[in-house]
Amino acid sequence: MRPAAGVTALGYTGPMTANRQVRPRVPESRVAGRPASARDRDLHLNLVPPDGVARQGRKAGQPDVAGRARCAYTGGMKRVFRLVVALGFLWSGAPGLRVAAAESAPSGPRVSGFVDAAAFGFAPDASGTANQEALQRAVDGGGTIVVARPGVYPLAGTVYLGSHTSLIFGAGVALKKVNEKGEFCHVLLNKGARTKTWDTHIAITGLHVIVNGMDNRRFEVYGLHGQIAFFYVKDLRIEGFRCHDLGKAQYGIHICTFEDVVVNDVMIAGDKDGVHLGRGKRFTISNGVFRTYDDAVALNAHDYSVGNPELGWIEDGVVQNCHDLEDGRKPIGFFCRILAGAWIDWREGMEVQQSDTVVSGGRLYRVQARPDGTMYKSMARPTHERGSQVLDGINWGVVQDDVTYTAGVRNVVFRDIFLRKPRIGFSVHFDNDKFSRSYYPGAPVPAQEQILFDNIRVLHDQRVQLLSIGTPMDVITITHSSFRDSRINFHGNKAMPDYLRTKLNLIGCVFGHAGDFDVVSNSVPGKVVELRTASSMTLHDRFLARVVPGPGTITVMQSDLPGLSR
Repeated sequence: MRPAAGVTALGYTGPMTANRQVRPRVPESRVAGRPASARDRDLHLNLVPPDGVARQGRKAGQPDVAGRARCAYTGGMKRVFRLVVALGFLWSGAPGLRVAAAESAPSGPRVSGFVDAAAFGFAPDASGTANQEALQRAVDGGGTIVVARPGVYPLAGTVYLGSHTSLIFGAGVALKKVNEKGEFCHVLLNKGARTKTWDTHIAITGLHVIVNGMDNRRFEVYGLHGQIAFFYVKDLRIEGFRCHDLGKAQYGIHICTFEDVVVNDVMIAGDKDGVHLGRGKRFTISNGVFRTYDDAVALNAHDYSVGNPELGWIEDGVVQNCHDLEDGRKPIGFFCRILAGAWIDWREGMEVQQSDTVVSGGRLYRVQARPDGTMYKSMARPTHERGSQVLDGINWGVVQDDVTYTAGVRNVVFRDIFLRKPRIGFSVHFDNDKFSRSYYPGAPVPAQEQILFDNIRVLHDQRVQLLSIGTPMDVITITHSSFRDSRINFHGNKAMPDYLRTKLNLIGCVFGHAGDFDVVSNSVPGKVVELRTASSMTLHDRFLARVVPGPGTITVMQSDLPGLSR
């Protein structure tokens, strides 16, 4: 089939004759105004014979090279046309064919087209057990799986996702946890989580989870308990997630030991953390609306022994365009919790408590005990390679094989955050209670590094802290933010003798308090804070800035604020 003059077929334009072919124009880029790439030109020009063949007449006895080229081109176009028609028919109006195609699909990754989960029996009117089995069959082959039919789908067990899998939920689709064969923890979990095997290239779009009171910590991986959870994962995207009934035990999204994660367009409400991260690098959490009793976002490099399965640094990330909404209850938690920690090598006779960590034989071990404040004396070194073992009455659990002595957060940007709930906005601290002791005495100092806060908007009038800082930090920069009546406080919990020097930069910030305002307070003995402010704006003539050094020191290096300017 030969395109007529002026008809475009895969980028080709122009007439064709028996012995003469007008060379097609090079296609423009899909982005208007940009020239086509070299690859586009190569692909396009390969559709026609070279100039030396296309434009010459054929002498008697010569092979018809141009004719063969035209036939090859025309035949190729026919095959493309037939393929497009077949695919359109298959997916637009023939459910029987879709079922047959799904049932005949190979067990390996499906690299062409989409798979409709309905072809495997996944349906709103099926039982939770049948739906679990059906959705598991649908995702086992990888590829792109679509749940298109609107409705609430009961689910009676966890569905496990492997590498190279995209799961797309259409509008009006929700998964509802049901107790048909016992309570379960995760709605979705990556397959490699249970063996610490990396999974890669997983995407979940449009998932709405209804917890339905199914809120528990029946660990498949000790310390991992998100409604959707990922452990040992690379190249993960979660988009359009909704959950409005979180309970008191499980997080909404829980990800630990990761690389390259994007969480975008989420709405999460309930009692527990919205998005909870453990150790990992390169992440974005964006466009989130949170109404959570506990933390909206948690960057817990250290955590309770039941809070994360591994420990280490969370680094190189962005949290942006997120809203912390009022829920009408007495505020606890924070918009963002940042937990740091450090520990030492095991030594005979050391005293440990619940959640303490030690290094022994190239592995990390943690005390897994009741949070009752009991201190244990350890006389026998933990050496087991996996699981847990009781020594001297201490239950030691293996955490990980790669050794680190510190955990914290570094190189993270918080941008465009809207704080309507009257609670501490950002807390950077150590735990030091019966549940967890983040910092073991004598351990290396885990200084948080290079954290930036940009366009943070305090939208309530309560006198609470914008930043509560209880760990060493090297530099804190706050730009173009609105403080209202919120302040910055440095504090300690006697976890370490030296909280190091911190440089605090406030640039282009707006201060809405009328009267005396304690911009920064410091209750850490011996700690030095260096303060600089520039391009500040005050909304009331009576505004007067102050600093409260307490037992430490606050040195105003440079300031344009009334009361601090020199």
